[in-house]
Amino acid sequence: MRLLFFILVILCLVAGCDNQDSNTQPIANDKFLIIAHRGASAFAPEHTMFAYEIAHQADVDYIEIDLQMTKDGVLVAMHDEKVDRTTDGTGFVKEYTLEELKQLNAGKWFNEAYPGLANREFEQVQVPTLEEIFLHFGDEVNYYIELKSPRIYEGMEEELFALLKKYDLIRKDQDLPKVIVESFNEDSLTKFHALESTLPLIQLFSFKEKAALSHSDYKRLQTYASGIGVNIKSVDQDFIHDAQLNGLQVHLYSIKTEIDMKNAFRLDANGVFVDSPTLSELLLKEES
Repeated sequence: MRLLFFILVILCLVAGCDNQDSNTQPIANDKFLIIAHRGASAFAPEHTMFAYEIAHQADVDYIEIDLQMTKDGVLVAMHDEKVDRTTDGTGFVKEYTLEELKQLNAGKWFNEAYPGLANREFEQVQVPTLEEIFLHFGDEVNYYIELKSPRIYEGMEEELFALLKKYDLIRKDQDLPKVIVESFNEDSLTKFHALESTLPLIQLFSFKEKAALSHSDYKRLQTYASGIGVNIKSVDQDFIHDAQLNGLQVHLYSIKTEIDMKNAFRLDANGVFVDSPTLSELLLKEES
């Protein structure tokens, strides 16, 4: 039954389901994507080279990078608009120059919060720039990049586009795109789509109750998005199948437990954001 459904989805995409805009880029539907949420954030300080390296060694499909921008216009990896939670500093990222941001400790908090996973080396880490991440990993990994707070950062989309071009990342590798771009902000995604229409875009949603999208929602999404990202607690299989039959992949966040992982797979989602890449091993059990 599961195989039959995915055959229908693939046929729908090939046929241009519901007149989907031909400029949007489909993502391979035969692979359940494992996306390392903020890197391997269950094992190391989120959005640090340690977290990304652990995820890389775990052979995930994508490492997720949330972007903020410094006062002097540099894209850096950080989830929050403020530095307070994940560094020893205070205030907004946009109030720091890169040089000032590099003075902050980005790992000590993790040792204090998770003493069982504490590592002295974590206390030496800095907030990485997106360019540093590209320089470190090159094309050895795939990148799932979120335009985190575009409403407060003028030129964020253009800066991301420029870096992707500089490092030749606007391409596919072994049937998967090297880069997927995501955001909760529709205006930011449509702006980026105008800059580069060949990269898959994921529209994020945060449903407070049961997830639901109207026919007009799907029509609008089909003009720029290849998929949607949704909280696993808000969806059921009917919602996921409806989105897929409208030509959109469904990636679920955030998977933290074995129960969540098994549920995501049984719901027929296309991929998951996981804090612990080792949860992907459960897929082998589910498929066997």
